[in-house]
Amino acid sequence: MSVREEFDAWATSGRDRGMEERHWHTAKHALARMPVEPGDTVLDLGCGSGYAGRALRDNKDAGRVYGLDGSPEMARNAASYTDDPEVGYLVGDFDSLPFADDSIDHIWSMEAFYYAADPHNTLREVARILRPGGTFYCAVNYYEENVHSHEWQENISVEMTRWDRGQYREAFREAGLHVAEQDNIPDREITIPSEAEFPTEDWNTRDDMVERYREYGTLLTVGVAP
Repeated sequence: MSVREEFDAWATSGRDRGMEERHWHTAKHALARMPVEPGDTVLDLGCGSGYAGRALRDNKDAGRVYGLDGSPEMARNAASYTDDPEVGYLVGDFDSLPFADDSIDHIWSMEAFYYAADPHNTLREVARILRPGGTFYCAVNYYEENVHSHEWQENISVEMTRWDRGQYREAFREAGLHVAEQDNIPDREITIPSEAEFPTEDWNTRDDMVERYREYGTLLTVGVAP
């Protein structure tokens, strides 16, 4: 199954809103760090429901915001969630971003980058369209150190790229981006039951659940265009 088919099905079933709710726990902290200034042009890469772009409009007064997704149904849903004329959604391919060189001030991507068919090429495309000094905030929960995420590949037909922290830094640099920061943002909003309530349907031990949400959380890598 293609990325388009997979996520069209997700959007049709309403899972886009569910992803938004789960991702917001850590996404809001990363979004707050973005150096978006009033009027800046922002791209939400793999936008899903489009929550990130709308948040940047509401909270940082971003200018034009584009949300790009490989799924027409995701883009259609996202467009239906706003009437802001400065926010637009389009269907596109991560391997060939439909933007001119040096045309975007900041790029955000949450839980989408690892679906790129050629992640190295996607990073080159990111570097191409960013203006000098522009940033790429790449947030993922599926990565090598987070051992609790490894089984996710078994539940989705799309091939996913699982890099470790070092591979992210190296790939960013190879694409021509400076790595400004990289850290883990813990999810402190997921409720972790008492030890007496384990094992649960999803977790064998409380320690595993604590590690997943409080230690690993979301891996954020920030690249800056020279």
